[in-house]
Amino acid sequence: MVFAIKEINNSSELLPGVTLGYQIHDICSSVPVALKVAFQLANGIEPFFFQNQSCSKSATVHAVVGESSSTPSIAMSRLLGPLGIPLVSHFATCACLSDKLQFPTFSRTIPSDYFQAAALARLVKHFGWTWIGALRSDSDYGNNGMAAFLQAAQAEGICVEYSEAIYRTNRHAKVRRVAEVIRRSTARVIVAFIASGDLLVLLSELEGKALPPLQWIGSEAWVTNHKLLQFRLFAGAIGFGIPRSVIPGLQNFLLDLGPAQVSDSPILTKFWESAFGCSLGGIQTPPSLKPCDGKQNLGDLQNPYTDTSQLRISNMVYKAVYAIAHAMHSIICTDESHCNTGIQIQPGQVTEHLKKVNFTRNGYKVSFDANGDPVATYELVNWQVKDGHMEFVTVGHYDESAPDGQVLIMKKNITWAGGQTQVPVSVCSESCPPGTRKAMQRGRPVCCFDCVPCSEGEISNASDSLDCITCPADYWSNAEKDKCITKPVEFLSFHEVLGIILAACSVTGVCMAITVAAVFYRHRDTPIVKANNSELSFLLVFSLKLCFLCSLTFIGRPSEWSCMLRHTAFGITFVLCISCVLGKTIVVLMAFRATLPGSNVMKWFGPLQQRLSIVAFTLIQVLICVLWLTISPPFPNKNVKHYKERIILECDVGSAVGFWAVLGYIGLLSILCFVLAFLARKLPDNFNEAKLITFSMLIFCAVWITFIPAYVSSPGKFTVAVEIFAILASSFGLIACIFVPKCFIILFRPEQNTKKHMMGKMPSKSL
Repeated sequence: MVFAIKEINNSSELLPGVTLGYQIHDICSSVPVALKVAFQLANGIEPFFFQNQSCSKSATVHAVVGESSSTPSIAMSRLLGPLGIPLVSHFATCACLSDKLQFPTFSRTIPSDYFQAAALARLVKHFGWTWIGALRSDSDYGNNGMAAFLQAAQAEGICVEYSEAIYRTNRHAKVRRVAEVIRRSTARVIVAFIASGDLLVLLSELEGKALPPLQWIGSEAWVTNHKLLQFRLFAGAIGFGIPRSVIPGLQNFLLDLGPAQVSDSPILTKFWESAFGCSLGGIQTPPSLKPCDGKQNLGDLQNPYTDTSQLRISNMVYKAVYAIAHAMHSIICTDESHCNTGIQIQPGQVTEHLKKVNFTRNGYKVSFDANGDPVATYELVNWQVKDGHMEFVTVGHYDESAPDGQVLIMKKNITWAGGQTQVPVSVCSESCPPGTRKAMQRGRPVCCFDCVPCSEGEISNASDSLDCITCPADYWSNAEKDKCITKPVEFLSFHEVLGIILAACSVTGVCMAITVAAVFYRHRDTPIVKANNSELSFLLVFSLKLCFLCSLTFIGRPSEWSCMLRHTAFGITFVLCISCVLGKTIVVLMAFRATLPGSNVMKWFGPLQQRLSIVAFTLIQVLICVLWLTISPPFPNKNVKHYKERIILECDVGSAVGFWAVLGYIGLLSILCFVLAFLARKLPDNFNEAKLITFSMLIFCAVWITFIPAYVSSPGKFTVAVEIFAILASSFGLIACIFVPKCFIILFRPEQNTKKHMMGKMPSKSL
């Protein structure tokens, strides 16, 4: 401050013709002392110092630079504010001081803790730490700063395991309790919004205890404090500090001290005697020190006083003095050539003009926003051990005014706690991988959770997902539950074992029907073929061949045409088949009725009537199928309800009434045929035609009665397989019971294939 005032007083451009004076007070971090000093400065009790002369021209100061701490600054600002005296602080960072209603004349050259809290939260988030401990000074600085940080941390999704407050005057029991909390915690990162003096009290308790490597995140109050470099506990600490700066000429000014100048100041006398170990004859000088011989030179020393390479807070003081000077300059100078040095400057004027200052000094811009705060810029400082000693290394920058993505910039590698080169991990729960979701643990912060695998059909394709996403209807989750994959489409195909077996059975049935037809045709003139009504037999064999072939339409990928074809072909061919069997049954009955005296019943059921009956029965089924296809035909459908993990491609029957009408009509004809065959089973017949028809229809009806529950309950492609099995089983039953015995006689028992044997006990007219 003294150096800045000297520069201003020697300047011909800033406040020309005006000399600034000053007083310096030490308030000893005490609020009562701060209030006393504020009263003194406001009332002008003590004379001001003007470079080797006293001056009592003004009763009140025009501005105050200070205080270093937030709590005394709050007290002083409450007192000086109503008097209109501006207070420009270089180190009071409490965000509460930005409230212009409470502190109308306060401004500062150091950024508010509001910005630092946001910067610290962003830093913690940047490195992926979600589980931290919080330590603060039990003061306005610590409490308000930590409150702002916790609010910003919550917005970033960061959880705090503990938040402890400590003050240098606390009882030892409380300090010990806080140290125990730190030692037992699972958080490996500690954010410390704490003053250096308070931190030293805690360090004395932590020193010597077995602690895991702790990553300290520091605020500007202690992260650049040289006194703390001796504590290895802080190795690897990072935090935001005031940017390091250069003040040209300051080092020469500091070194330009001789014994005569030092003797005039008690504090400089104490410093000189401590630095050189000699006595200048001060009042508090220990008698054991030898007198200084005048050869002492500050340039020969290496201590914090002579080291101007880490000017951080000093530059904030430098800018504060220049800000006040520029505000005064704008009052007395309307332009560069007209300055009225006779104007009586009022403190209120300085306050108003401070809001408008905007200048650059030594490359550093100075201005204030509406709350009296400067633009927030910080250096990211890392405590690194080099050559056996710890030092501050700037590893990045933070600029609140920078564009998005450039606010926080890392420039160098960071050394972490314990000398690690990898970023330490501090989480309550490990990150949930894709395929799982987070489930909060009851009674614990949101950062503590369990990873629950997604359910079947749900996925999460990102880490730490809160919910699983349900896959679309045609998709299903993969084994890892991190991707929706297309569901496999299932249908009865010709390429699978079941489809091949059923197709082979169908082809076998067709071959059997062709063989039977060939045998009957080859022996069409034999008595057994003639007696078996060859026309109906050939038509029945043809219909059975169609029944075997229609089962093939049920195999393969369903399409619109195949769905309509399979059901209608099945219904019509089976009705044709049953109609033929029914015709044969009626012929048997009529043949024996014709043996009765005076009976001419056969003329009512001759070959023409047989053909017409088959056509009529079949046309009824055709009519049912036409109505079915017209109103609501079968269609291919993707069934995603039966199996969640795959799609069943099936033929939906469309109209259930149409489907069951087709089956019902087949069943009606089958039952009628069975009843008639059952009634004719005991009629005398060496060939046992009625009995064979009875057995065939018994098999047919049994198959289709069991088909209904099996069809309804069978899942997926097995529904189609059941339907094919019913078609094949009933068709094989008919061909085996009706034609195989006849073929056996024709091929292997030709002696029974004679008219004499066929006549047997039967009346000749029946043949």
